[in-house]
Amino acid sequence: MILAGVNPLKVFVGVLLVSLAVLILVIAYRKLIGYFGKGRVVHRDFCVLHPLEQKYAQGEVEFYFTAERPVEFELVILDKELNSLEVVTKKEALEGGNIIRWDSRSIPDGDYFYQLRTHVQKTMKRMSVKNT
Repeated sequence: MILAGVNPLKVFVGVLLVSLAVLILVIAYRKLIGYFGKGRVVHRDFCVLHPLEQKYAQGEVEFYFTAERPVEFELVILDKELNSLEVVTKKEALEGGNIIRWDSRSIPDGDYFYQLRTHVQKTMKRMSVKNT
């Protein structure tokens, strides 16, 4: 059934113009999101350093961290003033969980920090060494 006084060509052109406007808005929105998304943090590039399981670091300590992809890292022991005391290891981490063993008897008892460094991050945790 055709409505009296309605021009089908005008309706078709109107629908076409509305569709074109919606398409242009969607494209502009995607370009805007892409523009503001540049330089965003890629979480896959970061490692997660976990705290020690024991209250005090005694004897051989196991530092544990996870990585979503292989990454070059350095694990460093720092004093209270955040000065570097000892580089525990510097190598490539495997994808998944990584355990680094270190003998805490190489430093006197006290409070220290351990820091994991990669090309995009530095993260650290506190530890108390008590070997006596």
